[in-house]
Amino acid sequence: MRKIAKGPEPASLTRHRQTDNADYENYRDKETLRLFLVAEQRGLCCYCLRRIRPEITEMKIAHCLSQHNHPDEQLSYANLLGACKGNEGQKPAAQHCDTKQGSADLSRNPADPIRDIERTIRFEGDGTITASDPAFDKELNDVLNLNLKYLQNNRKAVLDAFKETLNRKGDIGRRTLEKWLCDWNGELHNGELQPYCQVVVFWLRKRLARA
Repeated sequence: MRKIAKGPEPASLTRHRQTDNADYENYRDKETLRLFLVAEQRGLCCYCLRRIRPEITEMKIAHCLSQHNHPDEQLSYANLLGACKGNEGQKPAAQHCDTKQGSADLSRNPADPIRDIERTIRFEGDGTITASDPAFDKELNDVLNLNLKYLQNNRKAVLDAFKETLNRKGDIGRRTLEKWLCDWNGELHNGELQPYCQVVVFWLRKRLARA
């Protein structure tokens, strides 16, 4: 999980919200909404950071605060996020992200500019994701299932590959580490980010803090 900078919402969503009896189900331009969400999330799932594509077969439109519990937020662009399919159709124990979340709410929204999600999220060397806030840490596991073994292994594999690159290059100076941090964090380009990029961003920030 990483913070998401929300941009302007689709004009069709603004117009729809102003119509009588508007709700999420009768909003017809979800194709444009998917394009907007994937672009501002740099091609990554809002929760697990897997690659997503803006097609109905490749992603879901997630509500951080569920439609069931918060009907007034169902058309709020700040509450709408792009998520992966999360093993949809499999047993609940194998599901993750929005598919696992169902009608549950999350106490933190990665698109909230005030409560920076990256200030509470941590990544361990084995690929485990944790949060310093105990309630949110419980949600990472019980609501989103982000420590599902294959997600944990994928994060570890990305970090291990990056560390191997460092080992091959030998002694690395601070300026190079800072440049890599900007690159992995998407500050040097406007395109898609690497899947699971935040595990490397977190590791680089820790390394630079110790330097």
